[in-house]
Amino acid sequence: MKELVVIHDFLVSEEVVGDWDGQEEVAAEKLNLIYHTVYQMAEEDIDPQQLTFLLELVWDTWIGQEHLAEVEEDEIIDWCYHLLTNRDQYLQSQQN
Repeated sequence: MKELVVIHDFLVSEEVVGDWDGQEEVAAEKLNLIYHTVYQMAEEDIDPQQLTFLLELVWDTWIGQEHLAEVEEDEIIDWCYHLLTNRDQYLQSQQN
């Protein structure tokens, strides 16, 4: 069911991420890598509403992180794995 979620609706450009002291392009690339990683790691039959919510969490979680431009790919994979593995915790907070 994840094919019902259009990943391109979430991707960002350097104009959208705000001021990153000249690293706006890198910050946008990192955010987009996180979006793609969540999408790729999600199981094919994930509920589209759940996947949409999890993808929305990427912006909420990462845009304020000062180290976004320096985050390594293995850290991204670990975070995405944690997000998907513990999604019930995040989904419950959405319902409250």
